Amino acid sequence: MKTIRRIYIDGAFVTPHGTEMFDLFDPARGEVIGQVQLADTEDVRRAIQAAKRALPGHARTTKDERIELLHSLHDAMLSKASDLEEATILEYGAPIARARWTAKYAAESFMNAAKTLEAYSFTHSVGEAEVVMEPVGVAGLITPWNADAGFICNKFAYALAAGCTAVIKPSEMSAMQTEVVTEGLHAAGIPAGLFNVVTGRGDVVGTALTTSPDIAKISFSGSTLVGKAIMKKAVDTLKRVTLELGGKSPTLILDDADLQKVVPMAITAGFMNSGQACIAGTRILVPEARLSEVLRLAKATVDAAKVGDLRDPDTMIGPLVSAKQYERVQHYIRLGIDAGATVVVGGEGHPEGLGGYFVKPTVFAHVTNDMTIAREEIFGPVLCIISYRDEEEAIAIANDTDYGLAAYVFSSDHARARAVAARLQAGRVAINGAPHEPLAPFGGYKQSGIGREYGVSGLEAFLETKAVLGALARA
Repeated sequence: MKTIRRIYIDGAFVTPHGTEMFDLFDPARGEVIGQVQLADTEDVRRAIQAAKRALPGHARTTKDERIELLHSLHDAMLSKASDLEEATILEYGAPIARARWTAKYAAESFMNAAKTLEAYSFTHSVGEAEVVMEPVGVAGLITPWNADAGFICNKFAYALAAGCTAVIKPSEMSAMQTEVVTEGLHAAGIPAGLFNVVTGRGDVVGTALTTSPDIAKISFSGSTLVGKAIMKKAVDTLKRVTLELGGKSPTLILDDADLQKVVPMAITAGFMNSGQACIAGTRILVPEARLSEVLRLAKATVDAAKVGDLRDPDTMIGPLVSAKQYERVQHYIRLGIDAGATVVVGGEGHPEGLGGYFVKPTVFAHVTNDMTIAREEIFGPVLCIISYRDEEEAIAIANDTDYGLAAYVFSSDHARARAVAARLQAGRVAINGAPHEPLAPFGGYKQSGIGREYGVSGLEAFLETKAVLGALARA
């Protein structure tokens, strides 16, 4: 049993003022493996004050000084990669391939922010006015459990690059991963107060951040329901808010696609991060005339997918993060069956020979877009195959959702795929399996969020715009 009794405030690990203990689980076995002592509102107050004290000095640093800090943080996080991999496997249940990617991404977040900063100008002219981009202030960074290290590092990297200081509230369910990340950030030796980490419950620590008049900006990744609550609480102090929320992303397989190649890619896009990904392509739209072929390939792909052994590099799907998440996914599978959808592969219960929070990777066919399983975010390895008659109907179905975070298009005709992508209401569209671009804007349309992260958009999310009139007037 591992017990974590420390948070990070003003450049030092300290014992929380809060006394509540929270159980940590191994999702693969469904067993308690540790506890974490949670922060409370007094801890948040102290963390905010530390960030507030550090803000004036950091806001005055030069671009070169911030780039140097970002490089130091990259190197420090890279040195913790193996520890972070182990924590991610143990506490989150990530297959090793995913855990390795996560550790690398966390470190690279700082290099991506440094690259953005190198090319960015904080001033430009408009007529005789000088427009100046200035740090917004102390930022509250609230991160979820499904990619703990990546969310912490990416948000903090861009806040730091902008000249802000930060108070980070990670999920209490990710305390072991958070401890490794915090040790890495501390090892970089950056000035005290630039970042503070208060692990605690959303209704306690998250609310304290969102309502504090000393927090100028909230950057939140998580569920749409919680995002809406944060928006409401932030209104009284008119905080700047960036929300990266849920999704029900469509994967459009056009009628000219090579199904042998494309169907496995579509399944992979739906099952990424064991299905616990906001950008997962969970609605697979296929031509009605080719439905039977798609179903045959989908079943074969899922049957061949490795589930279970988290140390096997070929394992695609691990367990869900918690008993609550396991029951949530089981509920949606039952809803799909009750609604008349056909189980192509998977279904209720555990995969054979596995317990813990493992679920059967499940694909439904004969799904209509009005079914609950096609409307609501399930957040597990459960996919819906929806047939369409023609391209116009495919686009209509894809856009018929409350969400708009991501979308995927597959076609043998690149120009056609681009034309379809242009009509999709999503913040990010991947054509023919295009890889992640870390400097491109990331965020959603509709109820998938407000604002953008990554690259210039991510940097400017932590900046305010000041126009100095007459600054450039000639004497």
